[in-house]
Amino acid sequence: MAGRCEDIPGVEWVKGTGEFIRVVPELCDGCARCVRVCLGDCYEISAKKALVRSLERCMKCAACWYVCPRDAIVFSWPRGGTGFRTDWG
Repeated sequence: MAGRCEDIPGVEWVKGTGEFIRVVPELCDGCARCVRVCLGDCYEISAKKALVRSLERCMKCAACWYVCPRDAIVFSWPRGGTGFRTDWG
């Protein structure tokens, strides 16, 4: 997905982000905090573990990483600032 997002006004995604979030299954206890906090609906719970469904709508806010009590989410800021742009800063 690249370009303006119709259902989230003022948001645009840019190609070239690469892998910047992953879940370590051995550490995940399936608490679903990442699912609840993610504005982009990027996560799902399957077999009592969090999985990254898709990063196409990820806003690179790191909220998922911050709320994970087991440090099961590995997050690094996308290289070069690609991925997400907003009209509001």
